[in-house]
Amino acid sequence: MEEDPERLPFWRRFSEGERHWPYALAVAAMIGLQVALPDRYNLGAWWALPGVEVIIVVLLVAANPRRLERRTRALRRLSLMLIAVASLGTAWSVFRLVEELTSGHGAGSAAELLGSGAAIWLINVLTFAVWYWELDRGGAPARAAGTDPYPDFLFPQMTSPGMVPGHWRPQFADYLYLAFTNATAFSPTDTLPLSRWAKLTMMLEAAISLVTAALVIAKAVNALG
Repeated sequence: MEEDPERLPFWRRFSEGERHWPYALAVAAMIGLQVALPDRYNLGAWWALPGVEVIIVVLLVAANPRRLERRTRALRRLSLMLIAVASLGTAWSVFRLVEELTSGHGAGSAAELLGSGAAIWLINVLTFAVWYWELDRGGAPARAAGTDPYPDFLFPQMTSPGMVPGHWRPQFADYLYLAFTNATAFSPTDTLPLSRWAKLTMMLEAAISLVTAALVIAKAVNALG
């Protein structure tokens, strides 16, 4: 028996797909930051992982040139591959930064350290924003179709439908805000994780952010002193 659309929560009803440019812009910023990092923070050649990311983004945009509505297994796998590649580069950069800070070798000047640490922290935020956006309720096309009844993140607009227009849906900017506030507060702020994967992923992001910020600030203060 099919569900009555009028009885569904407003965020589960069919809607237009998101425009891809906010997501593509965030990935482009992530790639730019990766390229700008010193070579020692890159996994392999400086162009290797960014090059793969660019190719995947171009394919995804070509498949959905206007709005993210087309859903196929191949596109889903491409999206997950992009997350995996970006996460691999982020993990390596964080590992190399922590290794340098704890060993005291090769960290460079205080200014270089602060710059690299800030770039890696921001890459971490962008990476997890893409994670949240791609995995919540099966990704943007699935959210537009309203196929998954169980949200992974509870946005405040979902509990106060009278405060937002009926066409409101969580889009990339909402997930970017979620990733940024989680990285700065080291805990959920206005958006709550509901599924176990969402809780564990937010916990991992907060842990990486805390370790990165604490070590970079401590090392920079010590170098300036």
